[in-house]
Amino acid sequence: MDRRKSFVAFLLASAIVIPACAYIVLPEDLDTQGSTGSEGWSAVATRVGKSDTGDLHIELALRNDTGDWSAMKAAEGEPAVLTSGGESVDCDTVFVNSGGHRLAPGFQIRGYIAGTKAEPKTQFVFVECKSAEAAPGSKLAINYSYVTGQYNYYEQDKGRVDTTLEVELDQVTQDLTYPIGQELSGLIQDPTAPILAINKVTLSLVDIQRTDTGLQFTWQTSNPGEYPTYVHIGSPPVAGEDGILYGYYETPDIVSVPITPAGDMAEWTTEVAVPQDVKGFYIMLSVETGKARLFSYYAVDVADK
Repeated sequence: MDRRKSFVAFLLASAIVIPACAYIVLPEDLDTQGSTGSEGWSAVATRVGKSDTGDLHIELALRNDTGDWSAMKAAEGEPAVLTSGGESVDCDTVFVNSGGHRLAPGFQIRGYIAGTKAEPKTQFVFVECKSAEAAPGSKLAINYSYVTGQYNYYEQDKGRVDTTLEVELDQVTQDLTYPIGQELSGLIQDPTAPILAINKVTLSLVDIQRTDTGLQFTWQTSNPGEYPTYVHIGSPPVAGEDGILYGYYETPDIVSVPITPAGDMAEWTTEVAVPQDVKGFYIMLSVETGKARLFSYYAVDVADK
């Protein structure tokens, strides 16, 4: 099954209607014609210039063109390769990845949060080539891998694809719109729409607050079952209009959440640090569903915060 069909199948699996509650429903006009399921990720140069030390500095924007939720990263320990003036040069400084997070299909970023949990830092996507020049017709090749679909703790690399990004350096693009590079009908969810999680527990986003340091989300679960249940969602990151994917990555299953008692509710908050002057956010939400440590993904519109 190609990725376009698998993405539709994923949405259909999520289209559950329970009479007493307005759960997320698959729109009738879902359109996958714009999906590029066989293309992997794409990259464009947003700046080609010199670093502070005089090396060739190439800033990039990455777009998820897999047609599904996907995380990507450059091959560890491998240089990018610059082809310029008929010669090939190894570029050893390579910061090209999605920060560990799965990004919604059609979304694009130019940076992510790296560093450590205690000392996070914004990492822009770029490559540097020591003592190199970009002659007309230059190209950059970056070996990378990506995974798509649900996150399964027990099969984290299932379906991994190893391939190469190729970037034409003559085509520098500075007028990109973030974070949505290519719209996919039916993808974006309203923040008020409840989501059915593991063991038929309902997850809802009940409050959003702008704080001095970022955004605070209040989550609520309702458990109609006879047994207590945990619903892990990790620490959901947000993609902003500045092209940065905010939120230090941790696997969603290890982030503590309260237990939802049988026939009762639970409530907790998550926070993500974002600059005060940045807006246009979408939550890249992972929700434990189906079985323990299996996560589905939702792009939630909080752009007015």
